[in-house]
Amino acid sequence: MSEQDLHAALRLLREEVGNLVKTVPGPVSSVSVRLGECSLEVSWAGSVPVEAPSVPPAVQAGWEETPQEAADPALTVVTAPLVGTFYLAPEPGAAPFVRAGDRVEAGQTIGIVEAMKLMNPVAAEHSGEVVEVLAGNAEPVEYGQDLVRIRVDG
Repeated sequence: MSEQDLHAALRLLREEVGNLVKTVPGPVSSVSVRLGECSLEVSWAGSVPVEAPSVPPAVQAGWEETPQEAADPALTVVTAPLVGTFYLAPEPGAAPFVRAGDRVEAGQTIGIVEAMKLMNPVAAEHSGEVVEVLAGNAEPVEYGQDLVRIRVDG
């Protein structure tokens, strides 16, 4: 890699880390980035690792149940695993991963969230029927945002 390419890569990396830091809650106390074997660590002042709460994802995302949903405990929601851009299809012009009325199996990809130039597949946790696709194609999404609503089998 030439010195000019290295400077361009470092400039791009600095911009991406700067954008990431702007999206995280609270003041950041340190950022560590490693280029070989790709690593990134972000620390917040006074942060302590905590265990994820045992709250259903729909509650974490602020999902308000309609009367129909409250009466149908088989409805579940797939949420965004990280902040990024949500894509309904594997590439522009391709058929979407899922549509309302489609059947999905546990582990099946329902979309992709792009974050920092990485494509992160989002999978259904349960088998069932897609009731509603809540996020639009190429829409920015937040961590925990509802993406797809599924009526679980059984």
